[in-house]
Amino acid sequence: MADAPYKIVIGLEVHVQLSTTSKLFCGCSTEFGAPPNTQVCPVCLGLPGSLPVMNAEAIDIAIRTGMALNCEIASTTKWDRKNYFYPDLPKGYQISQFDQPICGEGYLEFADPENEEATLKVRLIRAHLEEDAGKSMHDEAAGKADSRIDLNRTGTPLLEIVSYPDLRSAAAAKAYLTELRLLLIYLGVSDCNMQEGSLRADANVNLHIESEGSTLATPIVEVKNLNSFRAVERAITYESQRQYAQWQKTGQVMGEAPKQTRGWDDEAGVTVAQREKEESSDYRYFPDPDLVPLKISAEQMKAARSGAELPAAIRRRLEGELGLKAYDADVIVSQGRGVVAYFDTAVKSGASAKRVSSWVQQDVMRTLKEQDWTIEHFPLAAPRLASLLKAIDDGAIDNSRGKEVFQYWLQHPEADLDSAKQALGIASIDRGEIETLCRELLAENPQVVAQVREGNLKGLGSLIGAAKKKNPNADPKLVREMCQQMIESGAV
Repeated sequence: MADAPYKIVIGLEVHVQLSTTSKLFCGCSTEFGAPPNTQVCPVCLGLPGSLPVMNAEAIDIAIRTGMALNCEIASTTKWDRKNYFYPDLPKGYQISQFDQPICGEGYLEFADPENEEATLKVRLIRAHLEEDAGKSMHDEAAGKADSRIDLNRTGTPLLEIVSYPDLRSAAAAKAYLTELRLLLIYLGVSDCNMQEGSLRADANVNLHIESEGSTLATPIVEVKNLNSFRAVERAITYESQRQYAQWQKTGQVMGEAPKQTRGWDDEAGVTVAQREKEESSDYRYFPDPDLVPLKISAEQMKAARSGAELPAAIRRRLEGELGLKAYDADVIVSQGRGVVAYFDTAVKSGASAKRVSSWVQQDVMRTLKEQDWTIEHFPLAAPRLASLLKAIDDGAIDNSRGKEVFQYWLQHPEADLDSAKQALGIASIDRGEIETLCRELLAENPQVVAQVREGNLKGLGSLIGAAKKKNPNADPKLVREMCQQMIESGAV
């Protein structure tokens, strides 16, 4: 809030469920949606005598993610026990990483949502591996107070990505999470489905308030239960306003009140106090005696290095090499790797990048949404679309009739352009026919002629619809140009 009497200071902790088929320290499945407590074993249940075995794939994924986030990758990393009691933590501790995380400091850059010409850079403190806890399910229906525990999620590999408090607005926090999620999806390390819990975010929020020549900082609040990016934005906005109102009442600053954890109530639109926030000393971290430290070799680093083109690089290529506007490049990249590949194939097949961009954003994406298709199952292959767009650029067919061919091809993907044109009654008309048509239009619309002579060209647009009614095959661009030329030359 630019006009607020304070600055919001935000740091985010993002938990990403990694796309391994088995858990972090045992062979149990990580598939979502199984009946409660059916994907468990002595290791993830914490039964006496069971010992953890490291999932090597999770290590590779963590290294790959850390590299993409410009993190320092540790040469040696270790495992620690984070001790706390909670009903969905069967061992009474969580295997995590404390002082030697696998990924050290890094950063993520992304477009400033409040200034389209600026870029924001959020520094990362660390990205460490840990096992997930189970899930508590509370039944608070009338007259009931039951709680059930589903331990299927226990032991699922998580990568916790922790940022410095570099964010200064709720909109920037949402943009950061959007870019981070897109990067993780491009890497293929997670499906980042917030509804299923494979991406979860906590926001640490406080305020810097200018008062009597000095800057005061309010106590930090960690906001949890953020189940969507919109919820993140709403919760931060509400919490900043709540903290300012609280400071006005009490005057308390950092150090005068404990850190607090508050939950976000999305329906009510408020944060609700849950507990005082723990310090690291409360967790009594110590090295896990069942897991030896892990050395990261140069071979592992080389194997984990992603050769895939990532979102930021694709945007730069689409803008720099192909001349797309920043907004258009971002829309295409945001649709995922499949849409980018479709776009690239169409351009390589000879179509104009700007025309492909326009058609992908409008016709292709609209059809995907309406039909609930993925780009991989889209019936119109990219080279076929390119052939249609080249025909439009060459003047063999106008844009509006090209859209009719597009729809026809969706139903008849085997048809060539000539047969599609024949089926739709699309025929070429010569320049003489267009000239005759234009003379008729101008004779029927003297007010347009008068407007154009006065320098107002907007009236020409009304002639296009009239031309199409008289002859559906009339090229709108040629009709407009010829009508304007006739008026300006005094031919009518």
